[in-house]
Amino acid sequence: MNNNDIKIYENEIQSLEEEIKMLTEEYECSLHGSFAYSDGEIMKAMKSFKGKSQENLRHYEFSPDLKTQLDFLESDLFFMMKFTGICFTHCSRKPVEKSGTRTTHKYRLSGNCHSVSFQLEFQLMEENQAKEEDVHIKQCNKNVSAIVTDLSIVIESDEYLDLSKLVSRVEESGNLLLFFKCLSYFTEWCDHRKRTLTHFKNKYPDVVVLPEGSSGDYMILRNANLPGLELMIVWKIYVDEEGKVTPVLDLLHKIPMSVVEANKFASDAPYCFRSLLHVLGIQACIETLIKSLCNDK
Repeated sequence: MNNNDIKIYENEIQSLEEEIKMLTEEYECSLHGSFAYSDGEIMKAMKSFKGKSQENLRHYEFSPDLKTQLDFLESDLFFMMKFTGICFTHCSRKPVEKSGTRTTHKYRLSGNCHSVSFQLEFQLMEENQAKEEDVHIKQCNKNVSAIVTDLSIVIESDEYLDLSKLVSRVEESGNLLLFFKCLSYFTEWCDHRKRTLTHFKNKYPDVVVLPEGSSGDYMILRNANLPGLELMIVWKIYVDEEGKVTPVLDLLHKIPMSVVEANKFASDAPYCFRSLLHVLGIQACIETLIKSLCNDK
């Protein structure tokens, strides 16, 4: 291959990279929304993706057309962004060191996952050990090991305390897979909480109060016929040391001594609320609680 051919391919690759960047930016807004899938839909999507990936891989290995190869990669990338909600808006790589089979690059990534923006910076050291299997057809079986070091993660929000704790653990371990897996689940729960709070505020505007807006982690329930009585639903999203994301809801109450008729209801409410959560689920449980409060009983 002469220099002219190489230059043509380089120009074509640069043009395709610019086109991919432009298309990514166009779809960025739509990728902020929540993607809720049932178990059946997830399995169907994964089977479809697996089948397409295997077919695309065969084309990728044998197609001489660089544009075709990039189209396949772009299609797979877009599917994963849509499936996880993670969208990368910027990526840069800078060589740091190269010696023998060892190569080190410095990466800078930025993007968003649903409503949360993030920035990452880390070094990736790769060591390639290639073993020639067949000198006649010149095919190599590569064994690549990679180590992440100097990882720094910035979450552009101060309201996600549990996510900040996870970030500290990931920065120490360098486990990027754990970070992105938890980030996807965590932000999806945050968006679901926001939609739920907004739904009940719109449906029961005289009963539901959102002191911190729909992005807060609690709602207050009031009944004009029971002055002084307040029920507070607190909705936290916890991340444990292993990266498991769990929504935790609890019910608190404030009862003035003058509201005698509400005493029994409010004292039983926290226990009943937790029991209903396991039976009805979050949204139906909150609905039931609001209706009970509105009945003045």
